[in-house]
Amino acid sequence: MKRVWFGAAAVAALSICAFGAQAHEQHPCIDEACTVQSLMPTLAEGLAGDVTSLESPRYGTWGFDLSGMDTSVKPGDDFYKFANGTWDAKTEIPSDRVRYGNFDKLAELSEARTKAIIEGAAADKAATGEKAKIGAAYRAFMDEAAIEKLDAKPIQPWLDGVKKVKTKEDFTALMGKSSTTPYATLIGVGISVDAKSPQRYAVYASTGGLSLPDRDYYLDAKFADKKTAYLAYVEKMLTLGGWEKPAENAKAIVEFETKLAEASWTRVERRNRDKTYNPATLAELQAQTPGYDWNRYLVGTELPKVDRFIVTTNTSFPKYAKIYADTPIETLKAWQAFKVIDGGAPMLSKRFADASFEFRNKTLAGQPEQKPRWKRGVAQVNGLLGEAVGKQYVAAYFPPDSKAKMVALVGDIRTVLKTRIDGSDWMGPETKAKAQDKLAKFTVKIGYPDKWRDYSKLEIKEGDAYGNAIREGAWDYRHDVERLNQPVDKSEWGMTPQTVNAYYNSVNNEIVFPAAILQAPFFHPDADPAVNYGGIGGVIGHEIGHGFDDQGRKSDGDGVLRDWWTAEDAAKFEVQKVKLGKQYSAFEPFPGMHVNGDLTMGENIGDMSGLGFALDAYHVSLKGQPSPVLDGFTGDQRVYLGWAQVWRQKSRDDALKQQIASDPHSPAYYRVNGTVRNQPGWYAAFDVKPGDKLYVAPEDRVKIW
Repeated sequence: MKRVWFGAAAVAALSICAFGAQAHEQHPCIDEACTVQSLMPTLAEGLAGDVTSLESPRYGTWGFDLSGMDTSVKPGDDFYKFANGTWDAKTEIPSDRVRYGNFDKLAELSEARTKAIIEGAAADKAATGEKAKIGAAYRAFMDEAAIEKLDAKPIQPWLDGVKKVKTKEDFTALMGKSSTTPYATLIGVGISVDAKSPQRYAVYASTGGLSLPDRDYYLDAKFADKKTAYLAYVEKMLTLGGWEKPAENAKAIVEFETKLAEASWTRVERRNRDKTYNPATLAELQAQTPGYDWNRYLVGTELPKVDRFIVTTNTSFPKYAKIYADTPIETLKAWQAFKVIDGGAPMLSKRFADASFEFRNKTLAGQPEQKPRWKRGVAQVNGLLGEAVGKQYVAAYFPPDSKAKMVALVGDIRTVLKTRIDGSDWMGPETKAKAQDKLAKFTVKIGYPDKWRDYSKLEIKEGDAYGNAIREGAWDYRHDVERLNQPVDKSEWGMTPQTVNAYYNSVNNEIVFPAAILQAPFFHPDADPAVNYGGIGGVIGHEIGHGFDDQGRKSDGDGVLRDWWTAEDAAKFEVQKVKLGKQYSAFEPFPGMHVNGDLTMGENIGDMSGLGFALDAYHVSLKGQPSPVLDGFTGDQRVYLGWAQVWRQKSRDDALKQQIASDPHSPAYYRVNGTVRNQPGWYAAFDVKPGDKLYVAPEDRVKIW
C-alpha cells in the first residue's frame, strides 16, 4: 500500500523490511521503510494456542516465555541468548520465509484474520461497495486458470508502447507516465509534505532506476554472485517477455544499472535530511540535468503547472543526465521492457511468477519455497484496499479498552522523557525549552484512523489482477495530484490497522501504533506490567525517541525542518552519536561484513532511548510500592526480558546480508545486545561486571536521552 509518499521526510518505523520484494529504487518508502512480512502459521515454544484460531497469543503465565531461555548463558556475556537461546535453537524458519520471530508470528495472526475477512467478501456474491471490491480483487488474483490463459497478455500493451519509442525525447515522455503506468523512470517526481513548510504539499524529485536491493549489489565484491545471477535473470525475463536479443540486451542493462549505481547516493547519504532538501525552479532543475527534457517528462505526470521542486539526491542528477545521454536508445528500451516484465511477474502466469520468485526471493534472500497463493492473494488485497480491510479488522479484533490503555502508557513515557530533558546535564536551557515544546506537541495515533480512506473511485475488475494493481497505483497518485494545492491532511495514516509495526513521522510530529501490534508479546492485559513496559513500552519509547534521533531532532514541534539547537548542544549530541555509531559498526554478523552504524543510527537511538524510557516509566507506575518477584526475576529484570522477547528472530543468511546492506534497522540480535549494554539499569539488574563480554565501562556508555 503506497498511501503516502513521505519524500525526504524522516519517517522511522519499528520493524525491519520484508525481504524478497522488488527494489525499484525510485522513491524512498515510508519507513525508510517497510512493514513486517507476513509469515506461515508455525508454532514455537511459549505460544499458547494455534495462530490460525485467530485468537490473540499468550506467553507463559505472566507474559514471558521462560521455556525459550538458555540460563546456562551469563546475561552479561550474551543477553539475547540468555533470554532467547533455547527458542533460537529449537525454532526453524518455515520454508516459505526468509526470517521468523515474534514480530512474524503476529504478522501471521494478522494474515489469518484478514484472510477470513477477505475470503468472506470473496464468497459473498451479493456484496456491495468496499466489500464487493475486496472480494473481486481476491477472486481475480486467485483465479489461476484465467491468469494462465492470459499469460503475457496483460503486459503486452505496455511492451508495445516501449517498442513504439523512436527517440530519447519519446523515451523521456514515456518515463513521465511512470506514476500511472507500469513504466519506470530514472529521475522521477512524487508528492509529499514539504519538510520545511509542513502545512503544504510539495513536489519532490529523486533519482532511481536500480533493480537490485542496493547500490552495493552492483559495486561490492561481496555481492558478485548475486550480480551474476541478476544478469541471468534479466536475460530470462526478457526471453519470457519475447524481447529481442535477450542475452545482448541483458548485458547492456546490467552495465547501464551499474553506472547508475556508481552515480547514486549511498543509503547513509540519503538519510541526511539537510542534504536531501534542495529547492529548485524548473529552470534550475533543467540546468542540473542537461539533455533531460523536463517539459516533455512533466506532461506525462499529469501535474498542474509547477515551478518549485525539492530535489533530494541533487549531486546525482547531472551524472544521471550524462548516463542517459550516453546510453543507446535500444538499451533504454530493453531496460524499460525488463522493468515492465519484472514488475508485473508476480501477478502473471506461473512461468513469470516462478522466475521472479526464484531470483528475488530464493537467490537474493534464501527463501526455499514460494508462499501459498492465498497468502500472496491476501497481501495483494491488503495492498490495494488496505483501509477497507482494516475497517473490518478493527471492528472484529480491536477492543476499545486497548486504545485507552495505550493512551495511558504513552502518557507515562512522555512524562519520563519530560523529566529526563529537564534533568539533562548536557543540554542548555534554550535547547531544553524547545525540546519540551516538541514533546508537548507530539500527536499520538492509536489503533486506526479517525477518517477512513474513500475507495469509491478505485476501479477493481473481475479477472484482472494485474490491471487492478496498475489502476490502484494510478488512483493513489492522482489522489495526491488533486490535493497538491490543498492543506495537508494530518489525519492520514501511513500504515493499515492490520500492520504489525509502528512509526514516527517527523513532518506531522506524530507517533502511530496500528491495532495489530497491540498484542502479546508487546502488550497483553493479563501480563505482568513489567513485561508490558519492556514490550509495548519500549516500542512507544522507540517511536518517541525517533523524534529526537539524529534525523528526527532536525524538526521542531510543528514538524518544520530547521535547526533549533544551540551549536554547543548540537556538538555534544554529535559526540554521543559518533560513539554509538562506532559501537554498532564493530558488530560483525559475517566475516568481513559489519553492521553499518551510520545507516542504523536512527533506529539504534530509538532502541536505546525507548528501553531506557520504558524502565523509568515502569518505576513511575509502581507509585513507590515494591515490585513483586516472579519466578525469581525482579521487576527490572522482567522489563529487560520483555524487550528481548520482542526481538526473538531468526533470518536466513542471504536475507540477513540483504538487511545489513540495505536496511536502517540493526539485526534483531544486536537490537538486544547492542541496546542493553548502554543501559545502567541492565548492569544493576543482572549484576553485569567487568570481564563479561557485553560489559562497557561507564565512561564509554552512550546516553543521549
